Amino acid sequence: DVHFPFYLPFLHTSSLPVPKEDWLMSQVYRKDTLNSTCLMNNLSHSQSKVKHNVARQIFVEHNHKFIYCEVPKVGCSNWKKIIVLLTMNLSRKANEVNHDVIHQTPLIKRLSSYPSDYQKKLLTSYTKVMFTRDPLERLVSAYRDKLLHSEPYYSITVANEIKATCRKNKNLTEKVTFQEFVNFILTKNQELLDIHWKPVFLLCDPCNIHYDIMGKFETLEQDSEHVLRNIGAPEDMHYPNFKKYGSEKRTSDNITLEYLRKLSSEQIEKIKKLYQMDFALFSYPYDLKMNLYETDTV
Repeated sequence: DVHFPFYLPFLHTSSLPVPKEDWLMSQVYRKDTLNSTCLMNNLSHSQSKVKHNVARQIFVEHNHKFIYCEVPKVGCSNWKKIIVLLTMNLSRKANEVNHDVIHQTPLIKRLSSYPSDYQKKLLTSYTKVMFTRDPLERLVSAYRDKLLHSEPYYSITVANEIKATCRKNKNLTEKVTFQEFVNFILTKNQELLDIHWKPVFLLCDPCNIHYDIMGKFETLEQDSEHVLRNIGAPEDMHYPNFKKYGSEKRTSDNITLEYLRKLSSEQIEKIKKLYQMDFALFSYPYDLKMNLYETDTV
């Protein structure tokens, strides 16, 4: 079983600016929750080097000594745009950077491209940042983004694999349902899951890499502003409010609930277990939220 700290963390969920002292206090609580949960669940280990799959998730920007762990579905595309601008010392707005280009650009350096000794040096001297999101909201967002749109790899290759694994009538052409998507994920070893739905603690290893700033998607605007000012980014640089599919509603509590209602109580229990460390480490209201979902599950 996962062990939770005994206190409730201090959380800001408003997107309004908050006094710096309050923001710093919320950082202290987030880190305290993380550290005590790491300790209680024996997740901190002395490692001679960073795991390769973790190092691949981490971007390095040398001009501002900035390290960012990529967590898909937590605003990472916009952070990549910012990293490109910081690397090139450009004064353009992040909104002006082409969304599709940033995923292929050689300008973004991964920690995995450096020797392990140098990796450790960078991790001790640069400002390290990661962002999290409610695990179930992130899961629903990944399904909507990857399986409901016409991105060839996910809507064809991954969708066909899901249908072959979870669908009785393999010839059906209908899109993968959320229930099938969840069943498919539950058949996999969590270490081998696609990064868009892999638990965040496995992507960024926060029990062994001590991040200086722990941001949340729920407080993205204020956390991003503090990150940018902290690393000395240009004063006029701000986190962009860009969404890939602009005409669609962002995945919210209500939309998440709508999808979770489609699951059986058994699926809910299993999904809960898959993301239990993310709930505990990043102080998301595991019991409260899951009870709400269970009550509404048919």
